[in-house]
Amino acid sequence: MKKEISIILEEVNGVFNKMDVGATELLLQQLQPATRVFIVGEGRSGFMAKAFAMRLMHLGLNVFVVGETITPSLAKGDLIIAISGSGSTNSVISVAAKGRDIGCKVFSITTNNQSDLANVSNEVLVIPAATKNRLNHETKSVQPLSSLFDQCVHVLCDAVCLNYSLSQSISHELTYSKHSNVE
Repeated sequence: MKKEISIILEEVNGVFNKMDVGATELLLQQLQPATRVFIVGEGRSGFMAKAFAMRLMHLGLNVFVVGETITPSLAKGDLIIAISGSGSTNSVISVAAKGRDIGCKVFSITTNNQSDLANVSNEVLVIPAATKNRLNHETKSVQPLSSLFDQCVHVLCDAVCLNYSLSQSISHELTYSKHSNVE
């Protein structure tokens, strides 16, 4: 098992060594307490999106997951964070395009800066990891499907949350006070 863990960590580090983190700074600038944040993703990317949304909620942001029954309508000035490895997931593109038409800021996280999702986004953060499609521009991986992309999204989003919490002096105690107490 140590060998497999080493392989995964090596692949993740390889992706982050290739990545331009400048777009991460742009994402951090968009995360403001007064801004409503809508997170969208499907499948495995959707699970990463929901994990990110939960962490942002713990940090005190006004965040919603697109597709949940309590998600309100989009409005001008909202921030949409759209996650799709391929950038070709129709439902994610549809939400991003609708938001852009309304006047939302659309920030996408994908492997493909030439994708349909990237084309409807204001900003694109490219994670050059492998997806299920194994396209030429993607980093090679021995892991199945989009595991490498999913892992990198999770680590990157956690790094964004850590940076945000440090810059806003948000303590562990404050985030813990927002953690569910009905478990």
